[in-house]
Amino acid sequence: MVTARAAATFEPVGRSAGAARAFVRDALLGWGLPEVVDDAVVLVSELVTNAVVHAGTAAEVCCLRETETVRIEVTDHHPERGLPAYADVPVTASDRYADPDGEGGRGLLMCSALAERWGVEYAAGSKTVWFRLPLPAHVAGTRYAVPATPGSELPSSTGPLHVAVVQLDDDGRVVAWNPDAEALFRHPADTVLGRPWADLAVWPQGPGTGLGLAATLRLARWEGSFGLRRADGGTVEVYGVQVRVRDTEGIPSTLCLLVLEPDRAVLRSPARALPGDKAEPGGARLDLLAGSVGTDDLDTLLQRTVERARDLLDADAAYVLLTTEDETEFEVRAATGLTTGHRRHARFPVETGNRYDSARMPSVHEDLSTRPTGLALLTDSGLRSLLTVPLKVEGRLIGSLGIAAAAPGRYDNEDALRLQFAADRVALAIESTRLTELERLRRGSLSFLVEASDLLAGTLQHEQTLALMAQMAVPTLASWCAVYTNGDHGAPASLAFVLHEDEDRIDPLRALLDKTAVPESGPTHGVRFWTAPTDTARAGGLADSPELGGLLGETVVLPLTARNRVIGLLALGAPAGIRFRQEILELAEDLSRRAALALDNSRLYSERTATSQALQRSLLPPDLPEIPGVEVDVYYQAAGEGNEVGGDFYDLFTIREGTYGFAIGDVCGTGPEAASVTGLARHSLRLLAREGLDAPQVLSRLNAAILDEGSRSRFLTLLYGELTPQPDGSTELSLVCAGHPLPLRLRTDGQVDRAATPQPLLGVMDELDLTAERLVLAPGEVLLCVTDGVTERREGRRMLGDDGLAEVLTGCTGLTAGAVALRVQRAVERFAPEPPSDDMAILTLRVPTQRTG
Repeated sequence: MVTARAAATFEPVGRSAGAARAFVRDALLGWGLPEVVDDAVVLVSELVTNAVVHAGTAAEVCCLRETETVRIEVTDHHPERGLPAYADVPVTASDRYADPDGEGGRGLLMCSALAERWGVEYAAGSKTVWFRLPLPAHVAGTRYAVPATPGSELPSSTGPLHVAVVQLDDDGRVVAWNPDAEALFRHPADTVLGRPWADLAVWPQGPGTGLGLAATLRLARWEGSFGLRRADGGTVEVYGVQVRVRDTEGIPSTLCLLVLEPDRAVLRSPARALPGDKAEPGGARLDLLAGSVGTDDLDTLLQRTVERARDLLDADAAYVLLTTEDETEFEVRAATGLTTGHRRHARFPVETGNRYDSARMPSVHEDLSTRPTGLALLTDSGLRSLLTVPLKVEGRLIGSLGIAAAAPGRYDNEDALRLQFAADRVALAIESTRLTELERLRRGSLSFLVEASDLLAGTLQHEQTLALMAQMAVPTLASWCAVYTNGDHGAPASLAFVLHEDEDRIDPLRALLDKTAVPESGPTHGVRFWTAPTDTARAGGLADSPELGGLLGETVVLPLTARNRVIGLLALGAPAGIRFRQEILELAEDLSRRAALALDNSRLYSERTATSQALQRSLLPPDLPEIPGVEVDVYYQAAGEGNEVGGDFYDLFTIREGTYGFAIGDVCGTGPEAASVTGLARHSLRLLAREGLDAPQVLSRLNAAILDEGSRSRFLTLLYGELTPQPDGSTELSLVCAGHPLPLRLRTDGQVDRAATPQPLLGVMDELDLTAERLVLAPGEVLLCVTDGVTERREGRRMLGDDGLAEVLTGCTGLTAGAVALRVQRAVERFAPEPPSDDMAILTLRVPTQRTG
């Protein structure tokens, strides 16, 4: 049984699909059927698009309200579509007409998915697709906040209230006139039937008055005020609602419902603002932006909004939810009056799967104890009345504003309408401020990551890298941070560093984490939530202790992944009641990737440095032996950062009782390659000297060993000598200077002379003719032996040279061996402002004036 009908025709243009959607939405909402609006609008949109875009013909849409269903028909007139042989039989089989791959079949497939029943009816030159949607039963305790008539505007009358029903045909002539119309306008039905409506209606004329009467009668739906002539010649002001309908034979007509103007609240939709009406029904306008704040402060704006909404509507609690970037979840951004257990930044799905909890329309929940809402924010809150309205900008959902009270039945549709008007005004300010905040956050995130990369790249020290990681995370990303590093050879991860924004809580936090099982490494990417610290604190009764109270909230773990393997874990913690925002977690992931690579680099550098230093130390001589009657001191410096041994080397060792060997040499080049020859030379000298060979024989054998290295060999300058302290206090030396800077002797009177003559260097020729030179150092005399890093010290074109070194040594008369070495070293450093770039070795031998043993 059809109880109501609405119809409209739409031209074959692209905008007709949107107009058809609006027509169907208005018709169904006017009948009080918001539950079926969404499905109906989707289906009509698809079917009208097929007609006006693909078929290229006008489309007629007819809505029929039946007892238990709504039937909607869409008719098109494709000129090329013939009449099938079975056209007189309604078709309901979707597989007969719907082509999944063709654009024309999508509407029928959607009908089969959403409608209770549907079908296709063919006639000559036309096709009608119809579908039926069931009307759901009303859900007790919850309804959509469809505008209702304010109680203050209901008419008061001593007599009955008359509602005139007038039907007009497609030419605008009266075809039906009910008894209430006779009572209101004093025209008997037989005197007006067949008359043009223009004879009776006094339609507003003149500029700015809108459409004329004829054009208005062809609208799908219209309401407003105009005049109507009575039988006595007078004019009465009426308020009318007219709907364009079509009968079962397809003949259009217009149905008009009329009441006297003072009684317009009986028919008028409160959502329609008329001249002279109040901006909002049901009370004073709500202004949620009073006392506006800076547009760049989103949190303050939202908090001020919820507090004003709560106060203006006398609520017990209020909250604002904003959608995430993908618009699939709500995030709690501000709340007042809720218990502390409901955390800020908590997230909930936008769609709950229940139509009566739709966030896209205003809704009134009369009693949450009768039918709880799907919003987890209010679970166990003790609140029973709830009013929610959407926050929309240009039709896009950006959030939801809700107010709640402890008493049931506190709010009605009028409250929802007032709050929705206020929310519409504040939504644009919220969205503008949110976009500003997001842009600021993005720029801040980029600056943060650039700074983090610079800091992490500035160190290769493992411990310093750990500290930098934690300091960058706290407090920018979290209130506390812990870094776990994996052990060597598959050993489990261990706690390496802990930092809290409150230094007094670092030790209690570390103690708690030491008792907590280390989180599993898990996947090589992504954020995981970690509850173990909170569980450990609760199990030990520490959750409410003064040291840890309020410390443990949400905790997340991020893998530290470098070179396709997990080298550790980064744990971030928030205070109790606080959840991590999505943008913070994304920023933490970026930081963890950069920090992991820096941490792995520092680990590799530390391991290689330790290995290099261990190998280099093996090339240096052990502690120098004490020589009776001779003072010995050495200064050594290898060029290059992190190098302990280079191409320069020295040695002093015991050959046999009473005789000692000493050497100072310089391998061509610097670095590891030169150091390898250094090791060969130093160990060979000791071995050959202790075999009883004299100095020339020792150097000849060493020359052969260097040449045996083939392409790896390097030439070597070497000063080698043997010294023997004499009973008279002097020291006898045997020297061979193979291509090395000549040693200098400082006499007691300050005179400096060369203590040897130059001979061929090693590692170049197979056969060497070397001769040992004898020298006796008297008490108080000094022998200074250096490498070319001393004599070739430069400042521009100026070089220290042998003469400069001799001048320095002249001023060392009377100094100990150690003091002589120190003065030479200082002279070398002060010779030029730049630090030395070459290896440098200084060996001083001095015979004291009085023997020490």
